[in-house]
Amino acid sequence: MGATSGAVWGRAEQQDFRSRVRGALLGAAVGDALGGPADPLSLEEIRTAYGPEGLLDLAFGAGRRGTVTHHTQLTLFTVDGLIRAQVRRDTGAWHPPTDLHRAYLRWAATQRDWGPDERRKDDGWLAREEWLYARREPTRALLLGFGDETMGTLESPKNPGELGPEAVARSAPFGLLVGWEPQLVVQLAVECAAQSHGHPIAYLSAGAYAVIVHGLARGDSLDGAVQRALALLAARPGHQPVSDALQHALGAVRQGIPGPTRVEELAGDGTADGLLAASVYCALVGEDVRHGLCLAVNQSGPSAAAGALTGGLLGALHGETALPPGWLTELEGRPTVLELADDFAMEMTQGPALHGPAGSSPGWLARYPRA
Repeated sequence: MGATSGAVWGRAEQQDFRSRVRGALLGAAVGDALGGPADPLSLEEIRTAYGPEGLLDLAFGAGRRGTVTHHTQLTLFTVDGLIRAQVRRDTGAWHPPTDLHRAYLRWAATQRDWGPDERRKDDGWLAREEWLYARREPTRALLLGFGDETMGTLESPKNPGELGPEAVARSAPFGLLVGWEPQLVVQLAVECAAQSHGHPIAYLSAGAYAVIVHGLARGDSLDGAVQRALALLAARPGHQPVSDALQHALGAVRQGIPGPTRVEELAGDGTADGLLAASVYCALVGEDVRHGLCLAVNQSGPSAAAGALTGGLLGALHGETALPPGWLTELEGRPTVLELADDFAMEMTQGPALHGPAGSSPGWLARYPRA
């Protein structure tokens, strides 16, 4: 699997890219945190708990406001895996799905262990962040997918009947590979989704979401990014349900005032394609980031996944400064998200200066070991 070298990065381009990376990762995390407390609730129960307008602000979950779920945990390990794939490229061992699988196994260890194991020298810095060892309702598909060393592939996927949105919800970082061609972004996201969610609807939804984020990170409109995703999906077997869901989302934009009924109709029974459609719809019709996120989470389906997907889209589209500052101040793990976002942006724009022919930064290779 290869990638293009991309354009030469000027300072303005680097700053814009970093803002979109921060926006996508923080947006996904804050959407996840907003939706998390509503995850097990129906719309009626949400309104009973939070008022007739539903959930409009961060609520208590896991002991405090602003806590994230496994969606954010896995998204961060996706970023970690992508950086390490780039670092390992210098060695000639260039197979990003394997690097991502290793990253997801490091996440799986956080769900089993009490805390970081200092003896594992190749873990890098992210796996030593103690707050990530909280177990936040990971689904059975995730625990099974990453429960052993065997890597699921498209030829032999893990959980081939699994339709849930969890693989989609960790896939925004693939879209931030702006120097890659879109079809390669789709391919990598699809291959990595199949490591835990082996049904075509689940892994093709992940590929579609990643390439939509990719378009936004490159400066496209959301509608234009969705059209690109539809064109790329069309060549893949089993794409029809995912393509239909995206078309349904685009059509729903013109069908009256946005509200929970429309979101629930798009989300359906909470499968990957439905959540993808609902998030695209909420990002398209939201008056601003706050409105789009509230629209996404106030429904009877998986609210955390809907919030994470919508937040990733809006953050990549508008950059970090569009996100609600009051919510960011309470977001669990915000320093870690920011540090990882900036590392990712630095690797993608200045990687050769960190580990190139002219020399390597020991500090960087300690953070992102080649092993």
